Amino acid sequence: MTDFRRALLPCVLAFAVGACTQSASSGSPPPNTAAPNLSPSQAAAYCNTLTQTYGEYVGTIGASLGGTFTGGEGADIDARVAIAQCQEGNTAAGIPVLQQKLRDARVTVPPPPAG
Repeated sequence: MTDFRRALLPCVLAFAVGACTQSASSGSPPPNTAAPNLSPSQAAAYCNTLTQTYGEYVGTIGASLGGTFTGGEGADIDARVAIAQCQEGNTAAGIPVLQQKLRDARVTVPPPPAG
């Protein structure tokens, strides 16, 4: 058992050091890299479109996230966080996650609006 702990210790330390050295957020959302040419209002509308598509074809979105969709299983935690980020205006974080969730479910990702 001690061999296992010795082998695991460097991994745990590397993870801890990496987590502790991450820079703090400046408080503003990162730039939108998933759809970089969108204005904030276009990005919010696109986030809403992705959320509706997710709710219709992938997972149920509860009323707490502004949805009444009954697509399939309940939305997973990553999708719920992405939807909440979109609602908070952090579209740069929410858009790529929702796009990937749709791709993972083999659902056509709606194109972003023309910028």
